[in-house]
Amino acid sequence: MRADGPSKRMPAGRPAPLSVEVVNGGRLPAPGLAAWLQPTAPRSARGAVVVALVSDARVQKLNARYRAKNTPTDVLSFAAEEPGFLGEVVIASGVARRQARLGGHSVQVELRVLALHGLLHLLGYDHEHDDGRMARVERRLRRKGGLREGLIERGRK
Repeated sequence: MRADGPSKRMPAGRPAPLSVEVVNGGRLPAPGLAAWLQPTAPRSARGAVVVALVSDARVQKLNARYRAKNTPTDVLSFAAEEPGFLGEVVIASGVARRQARLGGHSVQVELRVLALHGLLHLLGYDHEHDDGRMARVERRLRRKGGLREGLIERGRK
């Protein structure tokens, strides 16, 4: 998260608009990811989000620790309890590369799919228990952002 905080002052009681910082520890090119996610996100998304691109090994450790699944996954979301900070979306770089190749699209498109999915989890959506609500929101937002397919749809194939 940026140490200097948002540049614009918001009225008291209203969180700042969505700000996205991409931290790239996985050496995966992610040009424009933050600039794409900010206007694509739901209007209700307010606060700061960090999107961290990390190694598959790092994601595997996090997945084992927090989900008791000792395998790398594509994206994990960690909600924050700090006011003004929504949390962190962690993306496995190697998994993203492989999924992009299998999906026949660029790594940048895959990162957008994963970042959007992770952000929706930070906003409280849960596709495993919400009777399709997250899938509907993800579908609408990915269309808005120019994405053909979302993560939830891909999992149903």
